[in-house]
Amino acid sequence: MNGCGNLPGRRRALGAGAGVLAAALLAGCAEPSGRREPTAGLPGRAAPTSGASGRAAPTSGTSGRPAPASGASAPPTPGASGPARAPAPAPRRFPGLPVRIAHGPRDLPRVALTFDGRGDPDLALAALARCERAGARVTVLAVGTWLARHPELARRILDGGHELGNHTEHHLDLAALGESAAYEEIAACARRLRRLTGSVGAWFRPSPTTYASPLVERLARRAGYPHVLACDVESLDHAATRVASVTRKVAGELRNGSVVELSLGRPVTVAALPLLLAEIGRRGLHAVTATELMARPATGAARTAG
Repeated sequence: MNGCGNLPGRRRALGAGAGVLAAALLAGCAEPSGRREPTAGLPGRAAPTSGASGRAAPTSGTSGRPAPASGASAPPTPGASGPARAPAPAPRRFPGLPVRIAHGPRDLPRVALTFDGRGDPDLALAALARCERAGARVTVLAVGTWLARHPELARRILDGGHELGNHTEHHLDLAALGESAAYEEIAACARRLRRLTGSVGAWFRPSPTTYASPLVERLARRAGYPHVLACDVESLDHAATRVASVTRKVAGELRNGSVVELSLGRPVTVAALPLLLAEIGRRGLHAVTATELMARPATGAARTAG
């Protein structure tokens, strides 16, 4: 993801040293205590739990929250074995808010960490584990082809108390596509999410940037998403090679109601997370999902894009 503002951009790839850092992180070298990150959730590994904090996955029936968008969720496809699971939370409509939402209310000490769901699955698991140890609930906007390669990660995210959303099927530049092709990018990922979780996901975020043209906003609504999730703090971790670059950028812009854009499967992001989470706690802020950030009475602080 490139840019929280209004100009689309493309990400630059990290250097060859990312693989070395990834190996070090997975070996637990980045943890002062020497603990290894859990690797549950991938084939041949121990099954994931409900998260380090023992929280149950969020449901769509929390009292006092806006009603889900109609037609956005359906019962999950029955599996060959195991107990049936309730559908994942569906998109919610927040009356009075614009289609494109970049931040939450500024008068409450809450922030939302939102991650692009793609990249190394082991690093993704490490990032989720670090968030859970800090008591943070996050929002993952997943690329459809990433979920096709790692379908078990959809439930791992939800079982950790986090929420899952749509970041298009192939992470293409929607602004460069025709209307039919752009819609299919959104709809194909929505179909994949529904097959895996029973819902099209809680949010939609366009690719490769958080900016959505009026056409993309209209196509998102057609696919079942009342809002497009943008951000007001971009980490720039897609181009960073040093942890300090990420932490300075985020800490310098973080405030009540911030929606922070991060990458789930990048070594520098995983390495920066303990420092970012500690800074969030030091400021008395709470990291919640994007839906939790927006779910409040319509009165109070305005929540607008930009």
